[in-house]
Amino acid sequence: MYIAIEGVIGVGKTTLARLLQSRFENAELLLEVFEENPFLSDFYGDRARYAFQTQIFFLLSRYRQQNNTVPAILNSGKSLLADYTFSKDSLFARINLHGDELSMYHRVHEALAEKIPLPDLTVYLSASVDTLMARIALRDRSYERSMERSYIADLVTAYDEFFATTSSHKLVIDSNALDFVRYPDHLKLIENKIREALGINPYQPTLIDGD
Repeated sequence: MYIAIEGVIGVGKTTLARLLQSRFENAELLLEVFEENPFLSDFYGDRARYAFQTQIFFLLSRYRQQNNTVPAILNSGKSLLADYTFSKDSLFARINLHGDELSMYHRVHEALAEKIPLPDLTVYLSASVDTLMARIALRDRSYERSMERSYIADLVTAYDEFFATTSSHKLVIDSNALDFVRYPDHLKLIENKIREALGINPYQPTLIDGD
């Protein structure tokens, strides 16, 4: 079983993945290593100038991590919880890159993506721009303080459109009213939805209006 948590910056992907690990037996955790990108801080200060370097570094870093880790964990018979998918990188590229740089990026991404196993379920935590900006401010990472609201809005649009059209196995959860850190019942709700989507007992079936 391979579950990936996705969503825009600040939505709570890593926190949710950590909290869910203990709720799924024999599950390993795969967390994105974004702090190692040497261009990230400069990128948030000048997106146009540092976009290509930042994007290519992320692409190769994510490929290396997933190619080295995901098959090994799954082949061992263990379950896997990840706080990102390999496909997320292309969503950022569409916003940050243009022209020849975007074309070159897509060629590299397409070649690398063929070697990466797909999740059995991708959980998309959707959230409004207001919610995301509030959560980003709350965690107060130094390199995110100059992040523009318009950039987050562009990402929300890109993520919403991607998950509205993707045919992969997905679960969309509106996280605006959820606080799975403070409220155990919110975490239990998400766990139940994941178990139901994958058919993993025990879970409480979702009732349809009229039942």
